[in-house]
Amino acid sequence: MTVSEPSPSLRAPTVLVVDDESSIREALAKVLVKEGLEVRVAAGGQEALEILRNYPVQVMITDLRMPGMKGDDLLKAAMALTPEVEVIIMTAYGTIENAVQAMKLGAYDFIAKPLKRAAIVAAVRKALDKHALVTENRELRAQLAAATSRSIVGNSQVMRATLEIARQAAASSATVLLLGESGTGKELLARYIHQHSPRTAKAFVPTNCAALPESILESELFGHEKGAFTGAIRSREGRFVEASSGTLFLDEIGEIPLHVQVKLLRALQEGEIEPVGGRASKVDIRLVCATNRDLAGEVKAGRFREDLFYRINVIPIRIPPLRDRIEDVPLLTDHFLRSFASKHGKAVDGVTDGALRLMGNYGWPGNVRELENAIERAVVLCRGNLIDVDDLPPELRDPQAGHGRQVTFSVGTALAEVERRMIMETLKFTEGDKRLAADLLGIATRTIYRKIEAGLVREDQYAPAVTPAESDDLLH
Repeated sequence: MTVSEPSPSLRAPTVLVVDDESSIREALAKVLVKEGLEVRVAAGGQEALEILRNYPVQVMITDLRMPGMKGDDLLKAAMALTPEVEVIIMTAYGTIENAVQAMKLGAYDFIAKPLKRAAIVAAVRKALDKHALVTENRELRAQLAAATSRSIVGNSQVMRATLEIARQAAASSATVLLLGESGTGKELLARYIHQHSPRTAKAFVPTNCAALPESILESELFGHEKGAFTGAIRSREGRFVEASSGTLFLDEIGEIPLHVQVKLLRALQEGEIEPVGGRASKVDIRLVCATNRDLAGEVKAGRFREDLFYRINVIPIRIPPLRDRIEDVPLLTDHFLRSFASKHGKAVDGVTDGALRLMGNYGWPGNVRELENAIERAVVLCRGNLIDVDDLPPELRDPQAGHGRQVTFSVGTALAEVERRMIMETLKFTEGDKRLAADLLGIATRTIYRKIEAGLVREDQYAPAVTPAESDDLLH
């Protein structure tokens, strides 16, 4: 329902009012319309989500306690659908703690009942100001990203092998399943596959299945017809249709509930989707999935369909954790340093040898995402033109941090590769001291020299003198 809707050329900011009491909806609408705002109203959460799907909304005011979908659940769903919307919570006496909790989930502000005109107008104006600022910043970041588009950075053997598999898979239409720990860059690799595929000129549609509530996930993926459920005031195309002739990326696919898995399986087997309340139609997409779960274990536990697992597991690609390609840390560091120095306007152009050694001896449980955050923090806090040890996060400066570093291997890894990797990692730890490395490994020093002479171990991969600025071999 629209209370006030100006012509498109004069469109004012839109506020969505959500409350199960019609008197409150009407009173708030009158106040906001007098302020020159466009107002839409909804009697519950599902109706509000339908409005958010179909209309631009800058600010949403919602009650916390409503029948059906509660205010905090609506908040989570709204943030997943339209992260840019600013949410103001209405709360009665005795629920202030709930409102504070809602703010921790992403709400902008709360106003207490009984409602006062001045407080409402002030809260909405501030929320609109923040929305405008965030939108401007997002546009500037998008422009920066377009100018310096993210690429996959790495020169390690294991990363080269991963990219080679991805490049071969990209040329086909086969479904790809990306496996790996959180923070390894699964979406980045999915975009890489799309960009190197025959579908590169079409849409790439990323969807985080874990961020969408179960109640709307089916509709978001497959679409729905008008009147299919309460609040479905118009038909809507889903993510499959958005990705038509392009690539659909389903991140955290292990989070999809079983009843939605059935429809996903049909879409893959028959090339057909069925919107909620509608008829089946053909669709042409290339599917790339990702998960950090053990899907085979989920199948055994009955939480993931076995037939769907085999359907999406056509080309599995395991993305190595950062600890397994630690030689890429200098390259990644330089890449992030340049980006964040530009973003924050800092004259930081390098990293000291001590800081680089510390990063090379750290296990990086959060993988590339953790490294990216660490470099941004260091750039912001750095007082000179070089990032030093004191600029790094506390967990990296802990002298015990390097002792937690592990080297892992998949079952079936050739013994020669295990030996090569263990020698390489130990040489990095000893900063190239071959005698100390041999003592730690319990082998003769000449064994290490023979590996180097045979080309099985490369000195340039562990030499401590190499800095990011001296190594600029990036894989795009």
